[in-house]
Amino acid sequence: MDTGTRVILLLMGFCSLWDSGQAQMKIPPETVQQWASVLSVQLRDITTKYSGSLLLQKKLKDVEPIVKIVELDGMDLVKDFAEDIERMLGSKMKSVKRLAESAEDADLYHDFNATMQFDYYNSMLINSGDEDGNFAPLGGDFPLEENEHFNQLLVNVQQSDIQVPTNVYNRDPNILNAIYNSESLNDVFINNFQKDPTLTWQYFGSSTGFFRIYPGIKWTPDANGVAAYDCRNRNWYIQAATSPKDIIIMVDISGSMKGLKMTIAKHTINTILDTLGENDFVNIIAYTDYVRYVEPCFRGTLVQADLDNREHFKTLVDGLHVKGEAKINKAMKEAFKVLNLTRSLGQGSMCNQAIMLITDGAMEDYEEVFKEFNWPDRRVRVFTYLIGREMTFAQNTKWIACNNKGYYTHISTLADVQENVMEYLHVLSRPMVINHDHDIIWTEAYMDTVLFTTKAQSLLLMTSVAMPVFSKKKETLSHGILLGVVGTDIPLLELMKLAPRYMLGVHGYAFLVTNNGYILAHPDLRPLYKDGRKLKPKPNYNSVDLAEVEWEDTDELLRTAMVRGETGRMSLNVRASLDKAKRPLFLVNDYFYTSISETPFSFGMVLTKGHGQYMVMGNVSVEEGLHDLMSPDLSISSEWTYCELDIDPQHRKYSQLQAATRYLLGKEPDLECDERLLQQTLFDAVVTAPLEAYWNALMLNEPDGVMEGVETAFLGTRSGLTRLFRYAGLETRIAKKFLTPSDKDNLFTVDHFPLWYRLTVENPPGKFYYYSVNDKGTTFVVATTAVTMSSGGRTAMVGGEFHRILLSGL
Repeated sequence: MDTGTRVILLLMGFCSLWDSGQAQMKIPPETVQQWASVLSVQLRDITTKYSGSLLLQKKLKDVEPIVKIVELDGMDLVKDFAEDIERMLGSKMKSVKRLAESAEDADLYHDFNATMQFDYYNSMLINSGDEDGNFAPLGGDFPLEENEHFNQLLVNVQQSDIQVPTNVYNRDPNILNAIYNSESLNDVFINNFQKDPTLTWQYFGSSTGFFRIYPGIKWTPDANGVAAYDCRNRNWYIQAATSPKDIIIMVDISGSMKGLKMTIAKHTINTILDTLGENDFVNIIAYTDYVRYVEPCFRGTLVQADLDNREHFKTLVDGLHVKGEAKINKAMKEAFKVLNLTRSLGQGSMCNQAIMLITDGAMEDYEEVFKEFNWPDRRVRVFTYLIGREMTFAQNTKWIACNNKGYYTHISTLADVQENVMEYLHVLSRPMVINHDHDIIWTEAYMDTVLFTTKAQSLLLMTSVAMPVFSKKKETLSHGILLGVVGTDIPLLELMKLAPRYMLGVHGYAFLVTNNGYILAHPDLRPLYKDGRKLKPKPNYNSVDLAEVEWEDTDELLRTAMVRGETGRMSLNVRASLDKAKRPLFLVNDYFYTSISETPFSFGMVLTKGHGQYMVMGNVSVEEGLHDLMSPDLSISSEWTYCELDIDPQHRKYSQLQAATRYLLGKEPDLECDERLLQQTLFDAVVTAPLEAYWNALMLNEPDGVMEGVETAFLGTRSGLTRLFRYAGLETRIAKKFLTPSDKDNLFTVDHFPLWYRLTVENPPGKFYYYSVNDKGTTFVVATTAVTMSSGGRTAMVGGEFHRILLSGL
């Protein structure tokens, strides 16, 4: 055991004695200080020797005359990144427009056939049959293959197929005619995918209830064998089918509503709430002989129908109890007053307004109320839902709806709720259809766990772009018939890759917000939580406000500017944390932001003052760089985009390193690669190459072998390059997970630089920073130091050098 080891053990032993009970022996403070000084010198010598940091710093000093250190212009960067995002989203919009045009043309030239017999691929029934090998009706042979672009799901990229909810008859004439019409979309799906290979799911949701999806998949029912998914309930469908709306739900809680009626009424309210989104506004009034807001705090106003508010309303509605006598008159007046006030103040959605009346009957028609508040303009539509089997007061209930541009439905069972509630959407969509307003909508972030419950795809946050499809037939044009909605999904991860990590720096990041201030993408958006061994979405994961994560923006100046779609910059003093909030950081962040044209989104990015503002630009020949890039100890980030592998399906088989190498060798000239990142990677490979020989020489030439406990030496650079040398073999290493593909915290990922890199850059260059890690009982120390270059009066971080000492092995 050498001196350094003895010092470490003595210090650890001393700490242990002190903790166990006020020190049973007295050790002079001077002795402890001496031990600490010796330990400090020994640790510094060990880390300097085995890391090779002095050699790397000397190499960088030698090349300083031929490098440039550039200062990044945040405003130029944010505009460039925003333009790249606009181009990507623009291509998705073009795909959706082609789908809408094809669907409308197919309907225009189709005559309804009430006796149509038509077989189609039902996604629940494909590739299934009986014991004799006969395929099920609407099943048939539907080839499926794993596809890397679709996250290794089994898909058919030559054909779409159809999902029909269990509660919809799959051979209904309306269904068959609509499915037959939508067959024309197959060619458009395929053509879109060929034009833009980065497209993911494309689909058509029909107003009749079926869902056509490309590429075709085998649909997985829920645990009860039911296909509960109804595309008409999805946010992308509802937002595209209707304009933003102000809704007041009036529910009768008088004594006559007891029992099953109240159960149906509550389910009706919840179903209406499920059709609302963050662009809508809502309130609920429960009435008997007096007016009662289910949430007294929301009295006399409307609130945004975001997920939090909708869930809050559902909880309150569940606690409603029946009593008293129904007086619709007072409640109806209150609802009109709130809607009229909202409109006059320029609040709410500033679009559609409606009252939803849920009752088991209206004693009169309340004509005087409508004359006072709604006629003759009829700006507020009134939809009525008659609950229960009794039809005694059905006539008045129907009259109220029909004379206020609404719709009347009768709901006698729980099974009737879904279809009847959806009718109001068709009514609200009529003005759009008649005017042929093909408004494109974008959804908030969401995880479509319904479609892909067993695949990693369900953990991807997406946004959808969707567009309504109308009937263009002259004979029905005035009726305003909505055929359905077409759309496609865009993984937000792909959008954020357009703001590459190496440009933003170690503490920099990019983010997207909606026009409501909700986060689409942000490194501090953590949408999942652990429930036992399973990861599940948090209840409000898609309604997290920017102010909740950028909490230093106390006056919400950043949030307000981005919600308004402004372009600008601002600086904030930020308190951040690393390593699961164990290590604080104090940073000065420059925020840059701008809007994304033709979308409701704003893009923002952060550059940290100091090292985050500067970047080293080196230049070496491709031949020299390639030689070192292929070193066995070198790797580059698998999650960064050095070359775009998704444009040509033939390129998806390559890793990023393979693709970059083939591109530089001229073997794949058609690859689209980031020239600046590749040049920086080649430069880093060359200037760090001496470390490989240095580490190997230490391993081979140490007389007594490498010091026990020193396991790994490694370095990282801003280009995502890592060099890794194992002084200890796998069988003797204690922390076997460290710097393996599963050790995401310590790798360059699309979300962050490695933890050791982030900790290093906040410490003085050339000095080692030590921190301990406890990995399931195994304690080890990581020693880190930053390596810099200077040129033209500027100093920039090149990377970090590190090695690891296992205290448990000493």
